[in-house]
Amino acid sequence: MNLEMLKLYCDIVRLHSFSRGAVANQISQSAASQAVQQLETELQVLLIDRSKRPFILTPEGRTFYEGCQALLQGFDKVRGQIASTRTQITGNVRVAAIYSVGIHIMSDHMQRFMSLHPQAKVRLEYLHPHKVVEAVLNDEADLGILSYPPSNRSLTILPWRNETMVFVSHPAHRLARRKIISPADLNGENFVAFDADLSIRKAIDRCLRQHEAKVNVVMEFDNIETIKQAIAIGAGVSILPRPTILKEVGNRTLAAVPLSMAELVRPLGIIHRRGKLFSPTIARFLELLRQSDRGPTRT
Repeated sequence: MNLEMLKLYCDIVRLHSFSRGAVANQISQSAASQAVQQLETELQVLLIDRSKRPFILTPEGRTFYEGCQALLQGFDKVRGQIASTRTQITGNVRVAAIYSVGIHIMSDHMQRFMSLHPQAKVRLEYLHPHKVVEAVLNDEADLGILSYPPSNRSLTILPWRNETMVFVSHPAHRLARRKIISPADLNGENFVAFDADLSIRKAIDRCLRQHEAKVNVVMEFDNIETIKQAIAIGAGVSILPRPTILKEVGNRTLAAVPLSMAELVRPLGIIHRRGKLFSPTIARFLELLRQSDRGPTRT
């Protein structure tokens, strides 16, 4: 029994899959299964009930998982303390981000960080906003990046940047050539909206109500990429963060027009577990992100 085997077990449990756990540890699925069997033999208990699909942890398996997590975190903490005495930045930074941030913003930051620190790696996972919070709280991610970060006693929230929201339509739409869009212009427009439970949808709806603009919601999606696809085929118009549509505006598959509702912005925040001890690598990456804050992105 060694740290590599304990990490493998934790990865299998965390990812709910022998195959994904094996990939994360660069071994075969068969080797991963044999390693868990070896643990069960040494502990003389069944850790994972494989008769269920998907598998479930036994009570002993859950206790062992929690103990292994604490042990691995303790080891990482000591390793971080040792690394802090050196100037070299090494190791991994685990980042969970909502899709739009991961796709449109993080690539440049990751490349810059890893070019400055070749022995460090940033591991980015795209998740639904609620899952970003869960990943950070469960210590599956060191940092989380999302819009409208929720208040939580277990989280520290660092405001990062505000993104200007713009009117987005097909280039042939009647409003696509306007200089600015007023609330009255939106009345009766077919609108491709975010899902009703998302914070960005609630913020947009609230702003439209305040300005007495009434749109006709024809579609609802949980991510910006799908909304953009719907707009591109002429299904309707929408209001989106400007940085997320720059590519499409550049190749003229979408049109973007500023809104007179200047107060409508999308706030992005960085979250981490309250009291989390950062390794020098995590601290340096967080510093790079915060230094990159340029405030609202305007048309």
